[in-house]
Amino acid sequence: MGMHRLLLISVPLIAALWGGAVRAETAVLGFDSARHLLARTGFAAAPADIETYARLTREQAVDRLLAQAGVPRVTPPPAWVNEPVTPGSRVRAMSVEERQTWQRNNVARGLEMRGWWLQEMVATPSPLTEKMVLFWHNHFVSSQQKVRQPQYLYRQNVLFREHALGNFGSLLHAIARDPAMVIYLDSASNRKGQPNENFAREVMELFTLGEGHYGERDVKEAARAFTGWSIDGEKGEFLFRAAAHDDGAKTVLGQSGNLDGNAVLDILLAQPQTAELIVRKLWREFVSPDVDANQGADGAEVKRIATAFRDSRYDTRVALRLLLKSDAFFAPRNRATLVKSPVDLVVGTLRQFQLGSSDVPPFALTVTQLGQNLFAPPNVKGWPGGEAWINSTTLLARKQFLERVFGAMDGRAAMMATAMQPALLLNAAVQGAPVNAMRQRLARAMAEIQFDSKAWFQQAGGDTPQVQRLVLAMAPQHPLPEGVSGVEALRRLTQDPVYQLK
Repeated sequence: MGMHRLLLISVPLIAALWGGAVRAETAVLGFDSARHLLARTGFAAAPADIETYARLTREQAVDRLLAQAGVPRVTPPPAWVNEPVTPGSRVRAMSVEERQTWQRNNVARGLEMRGWWLQEMVATPSPLTEKMVLFWHNHFVSSQQKVRQPQYLYRQNVLFREHALGNFGSLLHAIARDPAMVIYLDSASNRKGQPNENFAREVMELFTLGEGHYGERDVKEAARAFTGWSIDGEKGEFLFRAAAHDDGAKTVLGQSGNLDGNAVLDILLAQPQTAELIVRKLWREFVSPDVDANQGADGAEVKRIATAFRDSRYDTRVALRLLLKSDAFFAPRNRATLVKSPVDLVVGTLRQFQLGSSDVPPFALTVTQLGQNLFAPPNVKGWPGGEAWINSTTLLARKQFLERVFGAMDGRAAMMATAMQPALLLNAAVQGAPVNAMRQRLARAMAEIQFDSKAWFQQAGGDTPQVQRLVLAMAPQHPLPEGVSGVEALRRLTQDPVYQLK
């Protein structure tokens, strides 16, 4: 049976294969539950952290985790992030050669920005913060393909960082005015008499209510409410153009009046479906791919958490605290049921094995090759995640990445010729130099990987069974042969299908 098929079959069966009882909420977590909590809310679980959390109860562990979240970033941003954006009028006035140079510069900056974020994910003392920044990036989608100017996307990332575990209502209001979002969903072309429905539709379907909880008339009326929401192209800031706003009476979800965009957002936040949609997405991110599994018990738990989330006026920490403390989160049936995203795999591997390299940012190209192009999700719905991460191409690329990492560990040559996906590139005529330069950096970074095996195995507990519990979310599909240990054991464990799961 091929590795791809084995992995896909493993996902729904893992709960049945996993053994062990779930500890009561008042008991200490122990090693396996502590590892599960840290692996799901971070990119990998360090032995010292597992040891600390293993001595805590669920409530203590989750409270500690949330208290440590939201810390400032530790990686300095690129030097250009605060430079003024180039006004559209200036771009339109450029010659062909000047425009290509401008586009090439944006490609280079986009690559640098991806590398900056990946470096932060590897270095951060609060991986849950980065997990939530990535979660909101995939919820409120914008893409460099359309936004083009990387300063806008950097500022959006900062916005997600500020609200990572904050108030969802505040984030919703802020993202509606965010220049990257204004450009991506065409709000700047939404004018009185000629409403553009893109943002109004997506804010209902994808950001708040979900399909089936609004009608076409609601979309049309909401679009009128958002007319005039634009940006100042010279300053690169949100701008309300009063002359372009439709100030007539409107009716959205049964509420009528001279509604503006803020009023519509508040109407959406008042709907119980909004809280449930966000909690369902958080559930799929942290607990299980099937919200309605377990004969509907998980669905009932989602509704309970959503009610508390809404009652808290959308405090994200309230939702996360309840979700991460729940019986469902720690239940054996929900362990090792999530497929690692490319970010999980690459960042998790670098963090799990404390791999040193002189240049981490180029690994963002590996993440792109595996199907997760940061700052450029495939469409407004974002990355679907789950089993969609795995196909014949990406599974082979995952295996090759891990082989080269461990080849570098034991001294074999480790050069990676990374094939970029078209989604990364803004213009085929200007892609060459920036991308090729980053590929060369990646090859050097892979070759220079350093792994202190003696120190790592000492921290991990030394013996192979304990290392296996640390590295894998459940027993391997292919047990290690007797006598295999050290780096060779790690190589085999990371090649096992279970390593693709969390």
